[in-house]
Amino acid sequence: MNHRALLRVAIVIALFATIAFVAQAQNPATELRTVHGQVLDKSDNPVASSIVYLLNVKTQAVRTYIADSAGQYRFSGLDPNVDYEIHAEHDGLTSTVRTVSSFDSRRDIDIILKLSHTKPTK
Repeated sequence: MNHRALLRVAIVIALFATIAFVAQAQNPATELRTVHGQVLDKSDNPVASSIVYLLNVKTQAVRTYIADSAGQYRFSGLDPNVDYEIHAEHDGLTSTVRTVSSFDSRRDIDIILKLSHTKPTK
């Protein structure tokens, strides 16, 4: 192959690599968000086995997560164009409801949920 042919091949390869990179950057799956954090009591101690509720405000679908032994929780694969409400409950206590806004551009969101209120009875 002569130099012109090699140059053409290199240009074509670079063009395809650029197209693939742009397509991946525009892929909605790469923009999905994760919300994670820790559930704490009033004294800032981790609360294992707390139930964390994540409400999709658009569909009203609720996802739950049982916090691990360090009070950690994690929700991944969240739509960046949807607002979510999150709170935790454990042994009759609840945290304040926090909002994850669709206007928040972060893909990795850390939220501490502090159990400080008595859960209202129905």
